[in-house]
Order: sequence, then structure tokens, then C-alpha cells
Amino acid sequence: MKRFSCIQGFAVTTLVAAMSMTGVTHAGVTDQDILNDQATTEDVVSYGMGLRGQRYSPLTKLNVDTVKELRPVWAFSFGGEKQRGQESQPMVKDGVMYVTASYSRVFAIDVATGDELWQYDARLPDGIMPCCDVINRGVALYGDLVIFGTLDAKLVALDKDSGKVVWKKTVEDYKAGYSLTAAPMIVNGKVITGVSGGEFGVVGKVEAYDATTGDILWTRPTVEGHMGYVWENGKKVEAGISGGEAGRTWPGDMWKSGGAATWLGGTYDADTNLMFFGTGNPAPWNSHMRPGDNLFSSSRLAINPENGKIVWHFQTTPHDGWDFDGVNELISFDYQDGGKTVKAAATADRNGFFYVLNRENGDFIRGFPFVDKMTWATGLDDKGRPILHPEGRPGNPSDTEGEKGKSVVSIPSFLGGKNWMPMAYSQDTELFYVPSNEWGMDIWNEATAYKKGAAYLGAGFTINALNDDYIGVLRAMDPKTGKEVWRYKNFAPLWGGVLTTKGGLVFMGNPEGYLLAFDAKTGEEKYKFNTGSGIVGSPITWEQDGEQYVSVVSGWGGAVPLWGGEVAKRVKHLNQGGTVWTFKLPKSAEMAAR
Repeated sequence: MKRFSCIQGFAVTTLVAAMSMTGVTHAGVTDQDILNDQATTEDVVSYGMGLRGQRYSPLTKLNVDTVKELRPVWAFSFGGEKQRGQESQPMVKDGVMYVTASYSRVFAIDVATGDELWQYDARLPDGIMPCCDVINRGVALYGDLVIFGTLDAKLVALDKDSGKVVWKKTVEDYKAGYSLTAAPMIVNGKVITGVSGGEFGVVGKVEAYDATTGDILWTRPTVEGHMGYVWENGKKVEAGISGGEAGRTWPGDMWKSGGAATWLGGTYDADTNLMFFGTGNPAPWNSHMRPGDNLFSSSRLAINPENGKIVWHFQTTPHDGWDFDGVNELISFDYQDGGKTVKAAATADRNGFFYVLNRENGDFIRGFPFVDKMTWATGLDDKGRPILHPEGRPGNPSDTEGEKGKSVVSIPSFLGGKNWMPMAYSQDTELFYVPSNEWGMDIWNEATAYKKGAAYLGAGFTINALNDDYIGVLRAMDPKTGKEVWRYKNFAPLWGGVLTTKGGLVFMGNPEGYLLAFDAKTGEEKYKFNTGSGIVGSPITWEQDGEQYVSVVSGWGGAVPLWGGEVAKRVKHLNQGGTVWTFKLPKSAEMAAR
């Protein structure tokens, strides 16, 4: 239920009146603001701190010398009993922070004081079916709107000053297993969103809506065989079948419930005018039921933002039998090779391989493991296709007399060498900072059948740590050589995002509750602060009134406690929570360091 008290209303009214009296007016967020987000330092108006998703800030006041003076200035509690996983990245515009919380809530907070301006609670129905906790990863800002997705698969646009609903659209049927957990993306005035629900046999898709009105503009399914559509003058027009004929890489009618959910959202590259979305696992997990590559599951897709056309695709795990997905973010970056600029994009996959692609055409440039051990594949061929280990796939249940197929040990586990938690790229060191995990699983297949709204797995598993003293590893990786430059080991699994800055810092939170900062070149720990609950959100930084701020959401949860098996037992003592922590470097500390 939405809450908007008289006191909160007075705070907003007073704020607006004060701005009017002083002659200060704040324009809404524009397309140009979003395109320039990485280069501007006074706000954060896109998920990834720039549409490319590099999570890099040009700010330098906080650096390896001054970060020791970083101090907390306020902590805002989400309150209530809804303290589940908090995977959000905050946004900041004109001194106001917009941040989502578990159970599809949105808060507006005065950055100067930490006071709540308004709160919106989605009225979620009974029967929602999120696979991996009741999380939300953030909002999109456009004009005077704050736009986010809900666990019952709706897009909601709120007025930035009052929190009141401006428009609301149903994206899909939550009773079939659909939900929305990703932060929407704004490209050229369009709200772009994916969908969650791959474990329920949904059909993945990417859709565009008019950011001002909420009117749908196009829809592009991400399972081969389904028809895409555009809306012209309010009329629905066929826009071609995804990948051509139905069943080309799927047997029978399996494509009709094929999964490939686009649950992490996407990135955008203005140079090529392409959006990059990852797709999830094919359904069901039991790969023996669906021989073939099962396009476009476990893939990266380049999509035209104007009409939803799939321009190119790159499949990281053809015929995925391990739930490796392919949703992890594809980050655009340029590098020099023989005096020429290479327009590249990189992704660290759950399957344990790091890929560098040509972002103009999807061609494979290079790939290499970023985890210490791998059992399901022995390497990549010259096209980037995995070379499968002959004994690495879980056995077919039909080959045995029991209900289970032969169990295999798979490394990484299905939770991945890297899962959803976004990595960062530094334009200074030219390194990627990858939050990763070292764990494996015993996995076996079982018979299953599709039923609307029911889990559609056909597999069982047990996850185990590979080392006694650590699971998580923050890695600094060179995308040009595949070399690991440095690493930081963490006892618990890493499950939150990374931020890097021109000040030579890398920020990360861990499940033990610490916000950490490292020297971007050496990996030396430079800062540590305990927030009281595990961090599975993504930190941001910006400048306000001449001072550099850092914020991160703290609140343990997500998929690890729900799916982690033996690993979940290892971290069961970690406290849940729900708090935005905001820090800044005081001007006095900055001046003293000069």
C-alpha cells in the first residue's frame, strides 16, 4: 500500500517552494542526461552509471590517499518486516535519491539529510513467483518520472516529487511465472525492459514502451520461433519470427515454453546504436528433453532499439544443461590493437569463461577462463563455442532404471563463476573488476513436464564450496591478455556489484556486511566499513556541493540463501537488513590531503 503522510507531503511542498523562491528550477531527466551520465559527476541517472554499464566514475577527490577519510553521513532504513535481499542500485538527481527495496517498494530520500520524501509500495497480489528472492535492482529516471518493474510483472511510472502513479502497464501474467526484477533502461525516450521467470518455462522477451505515456512500442521474444511485433499508429504489426522457423534448434513444441528470460536487463552503446541483452537458461534444465542449440537461450543479443530487431547473437552455452544462463551484462569498451581502435564488448559468464566480442557484429575476439577450475568444458574453439568435456553433462534419466539420471560434478555450480552482480571497467587501468565465486555442484536430471505457473526444472543439485577459507574472489582481469592482475579472496560468496573510479579505487560490498575499497592497480585494501548486514547491492558515487559521496544498499539475501545448498548453511548466520548507507569525503579531509 502506498504511504504518503502529511509530514512527507509538507517536506516535498516546502522543498519545491524553497526552490521557487530562490529562482532555482530543476528540469527533468533528458535523453542527453542519460547518454552523458558516465561523464557527468553531479548525478547518477542510469543503471550502470552510464548506459554502457562500465560503472566507472571520473571523480578523483576520493582516491587511494583520501579514501581513509570517507565517513558515513546517514543511514536510511527501509523499515518494516520486509528485510529480504536488497540488490538495488540507487539513482541521484537534484539532491534526491531514488532507490528500490524488496517487495517492489520505491523510496525518495533527501541526500542532504537522509530524510524520506516519499515512499511507494506496490500492492502485490498473492501468488507471485519470483525464483530468487523478492528483490528489485533499481529504477529508471526520465522527465519527471521514476519508473520501475514489480514482482507481479508490471511497469509503474511515479511522479518524482510526490510518488503518485502516473501510469502503470501490465507486462505479463505473473500467474504464469513472470516477474520483473531488473532496473529498466531508457534509450531514446523508450523504456526498455526484460522479464524474469525462466524456471517456470516462460518465454523471454525484450520490450519497449513510450517513457512518457507507457504505450507499448515493440516486443521481441528471445526464443527462436516466436513472432515479434511493433505498434504503428496504435496498431499491432508483425515484425518477423525470432530466428526464423519454429523448432529449428528446438525439438517439437519445446520452443513454446523455452525460457531464455531476460531477467537482468541490458546495456546500450550509442556508437553502434545497439542494446545488448543477455538471455537465461533454456527450459527445462534437463537438456536431454530438448536436443539442439536452443536459440536464443544462454546468449548475448544485439537489439535495434527502434524496432526490436535482433541484429546479431552470440551463444555462450549452446544446449545449456547446467543452468549457466547468459544474462550477465555485456559492457562496451574500446582498446588499441596494432594502432587500430577495436570496438569491443566484454562479459564474464556464469559458465566460467570471460568473452571479448566485436560489438559491431558479434564476432568472437577471444575468451578465457576466469575461474580456477572448470569441469564441464575443456576450452573454447576459434568461434568461441565451448569444447565440452565428454563426461561433463548430467546423465539422461531414460538411460537408468530409476527416476534420476547419472549425477556429475560440475564446476562452476549453476550459481556461476559470476552471477548477476555487475562488474566494472576502468578506463585508466584498462582492467575489468569481476566479482566471482569458486564453487561446484553435484547435478542430476529428472523427468518433468511443463505446467503453467509450476517450476520447470527436471534437475536436482547440491552446491559445495571448493575451498575451506574462501568462496568469493574479486578479480582484476586484463581483457586483452586474459591475465589475472590481482585478486581479493572473501570467505562468503560475492553477490553485489562493483564500482571503479578515476581516483584509482575499486568499491565492493560483501555478505559479511563490509563496504570495501581497493587500490585499482594493486588490489591493496584501502577502506573498510561494516554496514550491519550483507551487501548485495551496487555502490554508486557522485559529487554534490563540492563533496564526493558514495552510497550502497545493505541487506543480505538474494539467491544464495535460497538455492545455495551446503553453501547456504555456511552463511546462515548472516543478518538480514534493509538500509541505504551514504558516505562522503568532507571538504576538510580533501584539503588536508593536498
